[in-house]
Amino acid sequence: MSLKRMILILSGFYCVMGIMPLFVGHTDYIMNIMIMILIWAVVASCWDVIMGFAGIFSFGQVAFYVMGAYASAILSVSLGIPPVFSIILAGFITGLLGLIVGLPCLRLAGPYVALVTFAVHMTMIPFLRGPLGRAIGSGGAQGILTIPPIRLFGIAFSSDHLVPFFYLTFLLTIACTLVLAVIIKSYWGTAFLALKDSESFATSLGISAFKYKLMVFALTSFITGLFGALYAHYVGMLSTKMLSMDVFTILMIMMVIGGIGKYPGVVVGAVITVTINQLLAPLGMYRPLIMGAIVVILVLFVRDGVIGLIQKFSPVKQKLVAADKPSIAAPGGE
Repeated sequence: MSLKRMILILSGFYCVMGIMPLFVGHTDYIMNIMIMILIWAVVASCWDVIMGFAGIFSFGQVAFYVMGAYASAILSVSLGIPPVFSIILAGFITGLLGLIVGLPCLRLAGPYVALVTFAVHMTMIPFLRGPLGRAIGSGGAQGILTIPPIRLFGIAFSSDHLVPFFYLTFLLTIACTLVLAVIIKSYWGTAFLALKDSESFATSLGISAFKYKLMVFALTSFITGLFGALYAHYVGMLSTKMLSMDVFTILMIMMVIGGIGKYPGVVVGAVITVTINQLLAPLGMYRPLIMGAIVVILVLFVRDGVIGLIQKFSPVKQKLVAADKPSIAAPGGE
């Protein structure tokens, strides 16, 4: 998909999202869904870049999201740093941690990278609940319960002021989404794809696997941590429940629905998944079961996601396929 078409699709989506508060701004339930769609759309997009385009099977996306959330919360609660600055600092901290996690992954490939990054995810809970986590201000098993809201120009941005927070998230989402779209279609994105398809051939062309793998880890971790921090100041409290498999499954469903490596399909996946997840909330313990079943069904029957289906049945696609087929002339005919 060309950059122009990507931006056209994203522009249409965000134009609709931008005017929605004019009609539903007084409905807290819908506004909360829309805010979570914006946050998860960026987090899922980062995962799509690192796995769908760079071909790195990282399962640490939720861990980086939680790292950013806790980093900003600790900075603002324990050190008294204003949330505006703590969020930015949390992004850089998470980006640095992404680099540290990415270093051992340089010598690994495929499922081994997945195991290392998922191990990071699994160690987060005992770390945050343990003595070391409590020492840095994580709150242990109780979590952090009094995270201050973002304040700019005398306006509070929190779950008590949904419309202002929506538009703050909206602006950050547009900025990060455009950055990811431009990177995907730039030389960097081409290098990611080259390393994904054939690392040895890409290396022979002068593309540094060391440089670009660390770059994609740092970039996606920074943006993911930034939005994790934003979420922390939105809800005002944190706990290690954020690291549950429910959250991981929801993020995976977004990827599968949108189509892995079919950006910006993951944005569509975020809309569908967050909405379904909220609608299934009354089912309680059966919600994870249903969401897991959705993953299995999608992997079996819709492997390329929504964007893949659209491309498959697109008239333009069908014309290109027909043009590529060689015509068979009759023997002796003209």
